[in-house]
Amino acid sequence: MELQYQTGFGNECATEALPGALPLGRNSPQQCPYGLYAEQLSGTAFTAPRVENRRSWLYRIRPGAQHKPFEAFDGAAGWQSAFGHGPVTPNQLRWSPMPIPAAPTDFLEGVKTWGGNGGPDEQGGVGIHLYAANRSMQGRYFYNADGELMLVPQEGRLRLATELGLIDLEPLEIAVIPRGVRFRVELLDGAARGYMLENFGAALRLPELGPIGSNCLANARDFKTPVAWYEDVDGDFELIAKFTGGFWRASIDHSPLNVVAWHGTHAPYKYDLRNFNTIGSISYDHPDPSIFTVLTAPSDTPGTANMDFAIFPPRILAMENTFRPPWFHRNIASEFMGLIQGVYDAKADGFAPGGASLHNCMSGHGPDADTFEKASHADTSKAHYIRDTMAFMFETRRVIRPTEQALASVELQGDYYRCWQGIAKHFDPKKA
Repeated sequence: MELQYQTGFGNECATEALPGALPLGRNSPQQCPYGLYAEQLSGTAFTAPRVENRRSWLYRIRPGAQHKPFEAFDGAAGWQSAFGHGPVTPNQLRWSPMPIPAAPTDFLEGVKTWGGNGGPDEQGGVGIHLYAANRSMQGRYFYNADGELMLVPQEGRLRLATELGLIDLEPLEIAVIPRGVRFRVELLDGAARGYMLENFGAALRLPELGPIGSNCLANARDFKTPVAWYEDVDGDFELIAKFTGGFWRASIDHSPLNVVAWHGTHAPYKYDLRNFNTIGSISYDHPDPSIFTVLTAPSDTPGTANMDFAIFPPRILAMENTFRPPWFHRNIASEFMGLIQGVYDAKADGFAPGGASLHNCMSGHGPDADTFEKASHADTSKAHYIRDTMAFMFETRRVIRPTEQALASVELQGDYYRCWQGIAKHFDPKKA
C-alpha cells in the first residue's frame, strides 16, 4: 500500500485514523472519543523553550503503562553503550561491508556497535552501529529510552511500524525515531543492511543557515511525518526496552502500536537525501564540509555540535585552479563515514557501499595516492559532474571509541594505511 505523510520539519502535527478521535479544545478530557486513553509523550523537559520543546499527545486503545514487569534481555548482545575510558588508537580505520547473516536474524538481533562516545547517563555523545537482518521483527516491539535513532539504509527497504504511524524507508532515505517511541521493523525485500546512529544528546534539528540565507541544504518541507495508524491486536507479544545501556523484556498481551490519533512535535520522520540542495564554490577553493550538513544535534558549546550528519551527494564541481576532491586534513572533530552507493570521490578503491571508515581527532586523512595524482592534473576549466554516489558522515566533537567487536571483525582492513604510502614527494626548492 502507498503510505500517506505530513510534510514539514518540527511542525505541530495533528492526525487521526478515525474521524473525531482527536479531542477538540482539550488535551486530556474527562472522557476521550471512542473510549481512548490520553497519554503525553515528552521528549524534552516540560519547560524547554517552545521552539525546542518536543512532546506529543497520544490517544490510544490502552495506555503505555499496561504490560508485565521488565526482566533482563540478552537478545541484542551486539548493541553496546559502553565505550571505555582508556587510550584509543589514533590509526585511520576502515571496514569492508558487513555480510547479511546466514541464520534467521531480525533488526534487534542484527545490530552491531562499531563505536561511540558519551552515553545515556551523560545525556551526550553518540553510539554508531551497523545493522544486517534477514527477517522482520515477529511478535516483538522496541523502544529506546537512551536516545533517538537515525536509520540509514544501504541495502533493502524497511517498513517502520511506529506508535504514530507507518514509514516506508529505502536506500537514499533516512528516518529518525525519537526517544521513547515504540516501533517494529519489517523487511520489505527479505534482507537489509545499513547504518544507525544513536544520539544521546539534544534532539536532531536543521542547522542554521547564516549567510547562506533562507534556502538550500535540507529544506523543511521535504521532511515527512506519518499519519495516524493503529493496530488493535491481542496476543502474546514482547516489548523490548533499551534503558541505561541495557536491554529489558516485558510480556505484553496487545500491540503497543495502538495510537488512534495524536498531535504534537515528538514524532518520527523521514527524509529523502536526493532532495538535498547542495551548494559549493563557483570560483576557487574547496569550502568546509559543514555545507553538507543535513541535521545537527547541538551541544552546550555554541558552534560545536554533539554530532552532525552530513552527506556527500551527486554534485557539480566548478572551482578553477583548485584541487577539487576533499583536501588532506586533520580535525578537532572525529569522523565516521559510510557509503550508501557509488564511489566516494576521495578514494579510488577499498571504500565499498556498506563499508565504513573512522578518522579520529587529529588523525590525518584525505585522498589516496591515485586520487591525488589524478586531481592534481585534471582540467579545471571544465566542470566535473559527480554522479550516482552517496556517502555520509557522522561527525562528533568527541573521540569516537571503536568497540572490541569492530576492531576484531574480519571486515577491518588491516592495510588501509597503504592508500597513502604511494604519495610521491614533489618538493623542489628550486622550483616555485
